Amino acid sequence: MRDLALVAVLLVASFYALRRPWVGVLIWTWVSIMNPHKLAFGFANNAPFAAIAAAVTFVAMVFTKDKIKVPWSPPVVVLLLFVLWMCLTTMFAMHTEASWMQLNKVLKIQLMTLVALAVLYERKHIELFVWINILSIGFYGFKGGIFTITSGGGARVWGPPGGFIEGNNELAVALIMTIPLMYYLRVVATRIWVRQSLLVLMVLTTIAALGTQSRGALLAICAMGAVLWLRSESKVLTGVMVAVVAAGLLAFMPDSWSNRMGTIQTYETDGSAMGRINAWHMTYNLANDRFLGGGFAIYQPDLYAIYAPNPNLILGAHSIYFSVLGEHGWGGLALFLLVWILALRTAARVRKQAKQRPDTMWLFHLAGMCQVSIIGYAVGGAFLALSYFDLPYNILVVLLVSERWLKEKRWETETSGAFGSAAPVQRLNKPQGKAGWAGT
Repeated sequence: MRDLALVAVLLVASFYALRRPWVGVLIWTWVSIMNPHKLAFGFANNAPFAAIAAAVTFVAMVFTKDKIKVPWSPPVVVLLLFVLWMCLTTMFAMHTEASWMQLNKVLKIQLMTLVALAVLYERKHIELFVWINILSIGFYGFKGGIFTITSGGGARVWGPPGGFIEGNNELAVALIMTIPLMYYLRVVATRIWVRQSLLVLMVLTTIAALGTQSRGALLAICAMGAVLWLRSESKVLTGVMVAVVAAGLLAFMPDSWSNRMGTIQTYETDGSAMGRINAWHMTYNLANDRFLGGGFAIYQPDLYAIYAPNPNLILGAHSIYFSVLGEHGWGGLALFLLVWILALRTAARVRKQAKQRPDTMWLFHLAGMCQVSIIGYAVGGAFLALSYFDLPYNILVVLLVSERWLKEKRWETETSGAFGSAAPVQRLNKPQGKAGWAGT
């Protein structure tokens, strides 16, 4: 039944997308992030849904009358340089065949990132793109939150099989990155039931992130909470509210969760932590020895025998920074970091420009929450391998197309959001710092 339902949804959506490439981007995003076909048990489980979505999008780009143009801003240029650099490092990879296979996956994601940049123009495109990312991850937040509650926090939450967020650590950071965007949607929502539903989803997603029992997730939550607190005008009130909520959530979690989180301070006795540190040393030594790094497939016994302090402890780097360093050398790491530095600068520019007008304040809030999401990715990503995952690049897309929306003064012709009605001015046009998180 699930298989037939998924195929029916895809067919209807693909038909609608044939002349609307932005719809094709939404379909691709849903399939690539949520992996709904992996939740089926029949023929749909291995169906090429992503390839179909991409094909429909390209066909639509040929016949559409909509404007198609990539915004060639500095983050896009650096991202393309990073992609070209990965192609170069793969050519000289130490395990060539496996590296080419991974590069093929990465190139597909980055190609669709460029397509999204080219076809998303209107405010409704931007907000629907945010919605599809939120709901794709939020599904596992809703499901995982309920599972954590019913299991008393004793069972670990895992992601969908076969994707980037299959592991508990990866799922945790993806969940955390979506919470600020959920808050943005709640701010601009005009219907009370939508706002209340998003609030419930935020709470369940937070519980699900804790239920993954990921130590990196806990650090990411703390980092994001600190940023939100620093931006709040009423720091005392915000601090008390955050402390009360945090205390309630942490009190719910069992002793097994507390004991696992406690290993952050005693990492020397934790085999998983020491395995990661061993892998970090390996990638560092490899990057120092080879300018172009070792390619995507470096977590092999022969390379650990050469570069790792403990050649018998073979574990992936579990870090966006050390994985890029080992796979693509210092040059690759510099380009990777520059992409996200420029993304944060773009968000700052959007916020500065958008707060000048009541009818662009929605972008002020959106860019601010994108900043918080990127910070969550930067902190949580230090302890897991999500260097090439779609979600952070989709947030980059949101920022870049939002900046283009402002530059083209599209507020003069677009006054409504994704569902046909603009957010109330009184909710968006409050003095800076007086709207809690929305005013950050």
